[in-house]
Amino acid sequence: MTPGDVQRLLGFDDGVLDRLEAYAALLVKWQARINLVAPATLPDLWSRHILDSGQLLAHMAGLSGPVLDLGAGAGFPGMVLAIMGREDLILVEADQRKAAFLQEAARVTGTRVVIEACRIEALRPIRAGIVTARALAPVTELLHYARSFSDKSTVYLFLKGSGWRPS
Repeated sequence: MTPGDVQRLLGFDDGVLDRLEAYAALLVKWQARINLVAPATLPDLWSRHILDSGQLLAHMAGLSGPVLDLGAGAGFPGMVLAIMGREDLILVEADQRKAAFLQEAARVTGTRVVIEACRIEALRPIRAGIVTARALAPVTELLHYARSFSDKSTVYLFLKGSGWRPS
């Protein structure tokens, strides 16, 4: 899948495409030094990571934030959503190298995002409107992590693969 294919599927403008391409290029560059994504997934970066993350934006329409992305890693889904225009993202990443990557990605793409370089358990009190996570943990653990930042109106958007099964 090409960047143009993803642009057509998600319906974003050329400016967003340019920023996502800059992000993707930076990810590939940093991947040579630190493990940001599974190496076997790099050839499918646009479909497996960017499209997968970007699809959440439609599910967030009309929902208030902030959006708390737990275990942000390489920025999926949080950085992609911020690049696509969601303005209230807080990315939580304990790995200092990955947090540095996220800071650089925000700088390179001109994206406003809050990056909390700490363990989830050490995060300052936040009441999230939406909690996202992708490859962090099983759903039962994600719900445990998210509980401290939630109330009855919080929406959880956890990306899990087609092989996901309840634990």
